[in-house]
Amino acid sequence: MIKNLSGDYEIVEYENKRFVMLYDNSEYEFYPTHWHNSVEIIMPVENTFTVKTGTKEFLLHERDIIIIPPGELHTLPPQKGRRIIFQCDNSVLSSVPALESLMPVFQEPVHIKPDTERDLYLLAKKQILDIYSEYYENSEISDARIYMYLINLLVAVREYQIELTQQSIASGNDKMYQYSEKFKLVLKYIDQNYMHEISLDTLAAIAGYSKYHFSRIFNQYHSMSYIQYINLRRTRAAEMLLLDPSISITEVAMRAGFSSLSTFNRIFKEIKHCTPSSYQRFYCSNGNDPLGERQDGTLMSDKNAMS
Repeated sequence: MIKNLSGDYEIVEYENKRFVMLYDNSEYEFYPTHWHNSVEIIMPVENTFTVKTGTKEFLLHERDIIIIPPGELHTLPPQKGRRIIFQCDNSVLSSVPALESLMPVFQEPVHIKPDTERDLYLLAKKQILDIYSEYYENSEISDARIYMYLINLLVAVREYQIELTQQSIASGNDKMYQYSEKFKLVLKYIDQNYMHEISLDTLAAIAGYSKYHFSRIFNQYHSMSYIQYINLRRTRAAEMLLLDPSISITEVAMRAGFSSLSTFNRIFKEIKHCTPSSYQRFYCSNGNDPLGERQDGTLMSDKNAMS
């Protein structure tokens, strides 16, 4: 069962102040539509497993992998079998500037299976199994190793996404290199200036394209519009600011680059499925430590279920 559900928002409790949680789950139980601020990865070990997200339904075969982004509404019907369910606190990813380039991985669920791309599938499966072993090893450096395995997985997924984009929009290696280099400059500019007004004219000029061409290529290259990317960047900044209850919601909106409080509330709710004030209240409800702490003992013996 989901222990801490407020409406459709789940407060994930991490045991012993770790930033990750892993379940060796074999419960036949219904997990209603919910979302949380954790990256969630599921890999069935025995039997198939169905995951519903929004209007999509994913059928996972044994050893398939699905990555569910933070803030994604999802439902898990009651199903027989055994599966690994891994969750990682999104704040340990969103607070690292070097990982901004991985943001597109979290725009929609990612289903990794053998016929997706063999090398990606084999790497992803190995990382999940390594995470599983390291989680229960629980040594002094286990969490550091788990973090490394997770980043390896996310980097591989992003590289695969970029490769697909390259194949769809590039007519040659020189042209693809040109796109890549120009959009690196654009993303760097957004990352450094998200708190200010950013115009299409400015971004198109940085890339050296017309506004129409820039908008079209950006959408293809990043699987989202430039406006969506900016809003996601601002929302990620707002998430970190909201962890400090001494900062007012209005100040968070202004510091994150939103033009008004109403715009901030609307966009934040579209992306995170709750208002900024609700997010702050829910996420900090366990006290000053946003990671919280579980009270139910080890998971290896009783194989608790959660999603």
